[in-house]
Amino acid sequence: MSRTQPTPAMYQRNALAPSLLAAAVLFVAPALLESDWFLTVRFVATIFAIIIGWFAFQAKHWWWVPVMLAIAVVWNPIFPFEFSGQIWSAAQVAAAFVLIGAGATIKTPREV
Repeated sequence: MSRTQPTPAMYQRNALAPSLLAAAVLFVAPALLESDWFLTVRFVATIFAIIIGWFAFQAKHWWWVPVMLAIAVVWNPIFPFEFSGQIWSAAQVAAAFVLIGAGATIKTPREV
């Protein structure tokens, strides 16, 4: 029995849903920087970055693992960095685009 090359329909993108959810929260984050809700943003960004990093590791997309680890460290709520200002506000949106890029490119072959 010969095995054919995987077609685009034979791939699954496990990291896409978590990346879209995290990106949605990070797009709203600049409006929440000075509120108590920003702690929730930190938890969401950190947890989803770790999940996406795990999917990248499983898919052998090694280049995304340190990027997701960096996002998890910078946004971690346990030992937070006290960033502020326009650069921190822009970092929220930049991280959202990075997460979307990771979710769109991390794919694994579907088991048939």
